[in-house]
Amino acid sequence: MTRVYWLQTFTLLIEIFGLWRYDHGMKKVAEETRWYFVDESGDPVFYDAKGQLILGKEGISPILIIGFIRTTHPEIIRSKLEILRQQIVNDPYLAGIPSISKTRESFHAKDDCPEVREKVFKLLTELDFSAEIYVARKIENIFVKRHNRRELSFYDDIVSKLFENKLHIASENKIYYAVRGNRLRQEPLEKAITQAQTRFEEKKNTKVETKISLQAQTPNGEPCLQVIDYVNWAIQRAYLRKETRFLSVIESKLKYLVDIY
Repeated sequence: MTRVYWLQTFTLLIEIFGLWRYDHGMKKVAEETRWYFVDESGDPVFYDAKGQLILGKEGISPILIIGFIRTTHPEIIRSKLEILRQQIVNDPYLAGIPSISKTRESFHAKDDCPEVREKVFKLLTELDFSAEIYVARKIENIFVKRHNRRELSFYDDIVSKLFENKLHIASENKIYYAVRGNRLRQEPLEKAITQAQTRFEEKKNTKVETKISLQAQTPNGEPCLQVIDYVNWAIQRAYLRKETRFLSVIESKLKYLVDIY
């Protein structure tokens, strides 16, 4: 074997090792800001106040969906949603529909009339975002074994998995999560995000140095939350009613859809 051959082989090994490191969480952090807009559909409830199992009863969802949309240009999404909203509220054909009074404030898939939903779903196909979703089927024996009957643990575990491999990519991460009424979850959600970061650091044996900020916001105050509301609603309809036509419209926007159980 010549000295040149060994030198070439050694160089190749270095390049391969460098690529291996790149593929295993050692990517250079991009100097950019990424926005994540988080919402849920369903609930983490298994039992009533007396500890009785209430899964399967009316009003109790059999699944919990938690997901986000990610974008680098939220201002464009906000602008286009506002343009559509103004067109809708000024449309005389839609003026007599009762739910339009809510649409004046924000889009909400559950409350919007079919005519409005069609327009919103068509707009979503044109917007620049990707969605990542976790669907957790509410199975009691898994809930007891993994979460010791603690609904908060069940909820936060899903959030932690959702963000586990996301927060090391961009230099700054801004996370907005939907809050309606007085339902504030900032402290437990921050804990879940921290757990996600810790899991990644332990798995990759590296340190996440990126900036992470969390902010609670209403869908009225942050239009991008209306987008994840629509995405979650489409997935919920597919799971609970086997109605896939809404999901098929936005399928290209789904980067991950994980049925965790």
